[in-house]
Amino acid sequence: MTETVQRTSATMTRGKYEGVSRIANEKGVITAMAMDQRGSLKKAIKAATGEDVQDAQMREFKDVVVEVLSPYASSVLLDPEYGLEAAEHRASDAGLLLAYEQSGYDTTERGRFPDTLPQWSALRLVEAGANAVKIVMYYDPDDDEEINVVKHAFIERIGAECKAWDAPFFLEPICYSDEIGDEKGLEFARAKPEKVKKYMREFSQSRYGVDVLKVEVAVNLKFVEGAATHSGEAAYSRDEAMAHLRDAASQTHLPFIYLSAGVNDDVFRDSLELAGEANAPFNGVLCGRATWQDGITEYAKGGTDGLRTWLKGRGVENIQKLNEMLDRTAKPWYDAYGGKDQIKVVEPVS
Repeated sequence: MTETVQRTSATMTRGKYEGVSRIANEKGVITAMAMDQRGSLKKAIKAATGEDVQDAQMREFKDVVVEVLSPYASSVLLDPEYGLEAAEHRASDAGLLLAYEQSGYDTTERGRFPDTLPQWSALRLVEAGANAVKIVMYYDPDDDEEINVVKHAFIERIGAECKAWDAPFFLEPICYSDEIGDEKGLEFARAKPEKVKKYMREFSQSRYGVDVLKVEVAVNLKFVEGAATHSGEAAYSRDEAMAHLRDAASQTHLPFIYLSAGVNDDVFRDSLELAGEANAPFNGVLCGRATWQDGITEYAKGGTDGLRTWLKGRGVENIQKLNEMLDRTAKPWYDAYGGKDQIKVVEPVS
């Protein structure tokens, strides 16, 4: 087990404090909905319809999802490529995160290098209404140093931009291994806890300027003995899985939230239940496909009317069940600093 990171009081600039508060609900828990998918959403809609997906379809899909589900979320995550219109359709009390990265990653060379949207900046995202800026980056903490130093510098630059404009920075590292491959398989499941722990510790350093970590659940529930979705092969016992979750949480002093990573709603809720049982002090979720992905089929069959009908039924049910789970298991984001009264809010240096 690696050394625990001490949680301490904090000083936050006003913009960052108010931005994170806007992303969270009235209890300080982040119950955010992700609708920033681009390449993966296009592929899913094309697979369901059998036709190429037009930009207008991407926009209308996002519009309807945000319109129907945002009243049940503390905030929504959108992309500026297809999601700015949807941002106008969100509930009045829902905060807004905007994605800064290009969809996917560079496939022309080894390393899965990220890049930002060239026509956007942290300032422009804030001007577009963002309460926080989000970056996703594929990251293997055990990769070659010449690869990771580029990624470290990339995150340092984003952190500096967000600091300059007093905007909260949400970082979403996603672990992988070119050496192991198959991130959904047993061998990677065994390696995943340590990779998640390492990246949580790495990006908690002040040099990166991260305000909230959006992280993977450190274990793959499919390989947890006794889990409802257990595949028959085990990477860890239930007790070992809970220990991994607690240990991962101990690697950061920052607030952190879980991403759903494309699993269905039942599996994601079971993962949160496990984290709650482990008493891992997570501060909410930024959940996308687990909530609305089954609506793609209805969109393919019945257009926006079919999608809206499905969302008002099963989609709302999914997000309400998730919120009930978070009420039992998640902690307010400011508890990462010992409580709201431990945070000193200061004006940014101009």
